[in-house]
Amino acid sequence: MRLSLKKTICVFLCLILFFSLFPGQARGEAPGVSAEAAVLMDQTSGRLLFEKNSREKLPIASITKVMTAILAIESGKMNDRITVSRKAASTEGSSIYLKPGEKMKLKDLVYGMMLRSGNDASLAIAEALGESEAGFSFLMNEKAQELGMADTHFMNPNGLHHPDHYSTAYDMAVLTKYCMGNPLFRKIFQTKIYRAPETNKEGIRVWRNKNKLLTLFREATGGKTGFTKMAGRTLISTAEKGRFGLIAVTLNDGDDWKDHIGLYDWAFSEYQRVKVVQKGKIRGPLNAFYKDRVFISRPLFLPLSKDEQRRVTKKIVLMRPPKHAERWVPPSPAGRLKIMLDREEIASLPLYYRPPKKKDKGLWHVFYGYFAAIVSGREGPPS
Repeated sequence: MRLSLKKTICVFLCLILFFSLFPGQARGEAPGVSAEAAVLMDQTSGRLLFEKNSREKLPIASITKVMTAILAIESGKMNDRITVSRKAASTEGSSIYLKPGEKMKLKDLVYGMMLRSGNDASLAIAEALGESEAGFSFLMNEKAQELGMADTHFMNPNGLHHPDHYSTAYDMAVLTKYCMGNPLFRKIFQTKIYRAPETNKEGIRVWRNKNKLLTLFREATGGKTGFTKMAGRTLISTAEKGRFGLIAVTLNDGDDWKDHIGLYDWAFSEYQRVKVVQKGKIRGPLNAFYKDRVFISRPLFLPLSKDEQRRVTKKIVLMRPPKHAERWVPPSPAGRLKIMLDREEIASLPLYYRPPKKKDKGLWHVFYGYFAAIVSGREGPPS
């Protein structure tokens, strides 16, 4: 009995010594990832909580289809029936096994492309909306430019390898943040199983989402997988806890499921969603022109650690007052409110100016105006 107790104490002391000599991840420290490039972004503000080679241009494989999906959704043609071409039906790689001449709703093609990563579905979508693969690629690049994806270039709707088809972890997070603002995209993104109606060539199809995080991780709300030999494994995923939403992107990551879960667990434990700016008038050191006339149109929430919450400050940057303020059409841009963490800007919001209301001239003025208008033949009271 005594020997057993001695052994237990010995083992306990050895464990303490081991963890002191080989410490694990320190509290507050972001976990390491296997990815060549990675990003963890706040869904609401776009603040980056983690990045690794986030601006490196790399092949992205089938996460390309996130752009294809949002263009299809925004086309307003989701209920149109698309005829599948022979070229689309014979597209290489992952497939939902479309047949030449098959007619399928655009909506069903998008589900097949996103859940099963159908390259055939993506080309059928491209030919329907862009008239050709090249035409649709033009639309993809146009949208990328509109969203500020400065380090992205698309050559096809599916991510099959091409030397001029690339993006970055950061740009794909920017794209996903935009897409998550669309309710139909969010619905498709998080769908686990979809039953596609029968067509003129095939019966009912049942598709299960390839994104394992939807079953592995309780807070997961969506995602898109990708793989080619040149790109390796690529993955976009989203997760939410309460109202705190995150976007993770990894490129060339052989352990992506684990890495995404690790990033989410770390962020949800270390950060809180904090309201840093209230909607309404700005109180602060303003000059006479802007006094009590500057406001913010919406509140701002940011993910902040407890330590960061003590270090956040606000900086008001106003435009020079105009010479002819009466010509401004309210609400007019007045500047920006910058949110600073130490000396780094982590977010900003536009400020607007509302001119003072004209003084009420009273009921007597109104009655007098109508009387004068009747006498003089004018159409209404003087202003």
